[in-house]
Amino acid sequence: MKTSLKATIVFFPIAVILVVLASAFYTLEEGQQAIIVQFGRPVGDTITEAGLHVKLPFVQVVRRFEKRLLVWDGDPNQIPTKGREFIWVDTTARWRIADARKFLENVASEAGAQSRLDDIIDSVVRDEVSNSELVELVRSTSWVVPEDEALEAIPKEREEELKRKIARGREEITRIILTQAQKIIPQYGIELVDVRIKRLDYVESVRKKVYERMISERKRIAAQFRSEGEGRSAEILGEMERELRQIRSMAYRKVQEIRGRGDAEATLIYGRAYNRDPEFYAFLRTLESYREGAHTNSTLVLTTDSDFYRYLKKAAPLE
Repeated sequence: MKTSLKATIVFFPIAVILVVLASAFYTLEEGQQAIIVQFGRPVGDTITEAGLHVKLPFVQVVRRFEKRLLVWDGDPNQIPTKGREFIWVDTTARWRIADARKFLENVASEAGAQSRLDDIIDSVVRDEVSNSELVELVRSTSWVVPEDEALEAIPKEREEELKRKIARGREEITRIILTQAQKIIPQYGIELVDVRIKRLDYVESVRKKVYERMISERKRIAAQFRSEGEGRSAEILGEMERELRQIRSMAYRKVQEIRGRGDAEATLIYGRAYNRDPEFYAFLRTLESYREGAHTNSTLVLTTDSDFYRYLKKAAPLE
């Protein structure tokens, strides 16, 4: 019994000392910073070096915060542009805790900082988007006008918009948003490093109108191509028909020339043959006349002494 009591008396102070030491020492990891809080109030400077540190046991509490960059993602907001086009704007930012003491006193935690960033960045983004044209939010100042070939399918009214130079682009607008937000953020112990617009999109009602306009433009371009194709087709068919008529005309002329030369040559041959015996030619032509006249419906009245029957008169009677 006495041994047990002695052991208790020996180990109890040791246990108390260990508990006190455990409460007095704390470690800080890389990428973290800490503030010592005593009775709910921060005391001392911000501790930024990693390693083992000392504090008053039980009285002081360590509040750890990140030193690394943190991400803020805002909710997409429906905002009207300067031209009254309603668009969805989705924004993101990168920030860090620059002054842990001021951060603890003003926002207390990362959740509180995210909420405060929601208010500040969303407000600045809304102001800048409302003061900017949609084309400025979409393009950059380094926008290069497409070549003439790329503009052939673009309507004339849209071509002027494409060639229009913009005073400030998307990068410039995001820089202005960052600058305006940085003027407010430091009072909360926060350093805003960067702000970016992740996505721009039309609201549903405007998107339908845009799609309808795109469809209308595509149909107009298709009709233009179809009209040009039909015109080209008619031109090709007309050229083909003209060439075909020309070929037929040349062929007909060639045929007539060949036929004329053939008739002339036949006539020459007939003439030479008949000139050898004119009486035979007269006899042959008379016989042909007899044969042709026998099949006509006309009536020929001749005297008996007509030359037409000259060869009939001279013919010998049949035995």
